[in-house]
Amino acid sequence: MTSRVYVLAQFKPKAGKEEELFEVLKALEPDSLREEGCIQYILTRQIDHPSATRTEYPIVFNEIWVDAEAWSAHGRRQQIQHFFETQVQAPEGLVEDAIVTAYSDEGYNFDAPVFE
Repeated sequence: MTSRVYVLAQFKPKAGKEEELFEVLKALEPDSLREEGCIQYILTRQIDHPSATRTEYPIVFNEIWVDAEAWSAHGRRQQIQHFFETQVQAPEGLVEDAIVTAYSDEGYNFDAPVFE
């Protein structure tokens, strides 16, 4: 078990804006990958596959951070705040809706070994 934080940032683009939104989000990757505490920051697009269910959120960032503070620091960056202000919150933005969820790999009541 680790203190890592696993994040899925899912985006539902406005009608006809999927390609444009993907490019705007893709531009966030290089700087985010250089952040201290970033392990993975990969933008993905939904594909059709018989084993998968299609959703209305076809663009997803798959992120792994060393801990919650590293992820919080990412969210405080001007570039990230600007994206959410101009593309998610602003009426003229490209995003109809966004869902950001965070996960841990730590179990419940895990009986971790004690090292001395």
